[in-house]
Amino acid sequence: MPQLNPNPWFFIMLSSWLTYSLIIQPKLLSFVTSNPPSNKTTTTTNTTPWTWPWT
Repeated sequence: MPQLNPNPWFFIMLSSWLTYSLIIQPKLLSFVTSNPPSNKTTTTTNTTPWTWPWT
């Protein structure tokens, strides 16, 4: 069965993972986010409970 022969496919998989891990991934991780999170303080709103007319 030719599907069980790992000879060409293992090398292709190994080379693609090495290319991704060593070349592409560091380039992608070096980008700075275009919209960094800001240090805003969270504001809490004061809510009043609803007064039900039948209670």
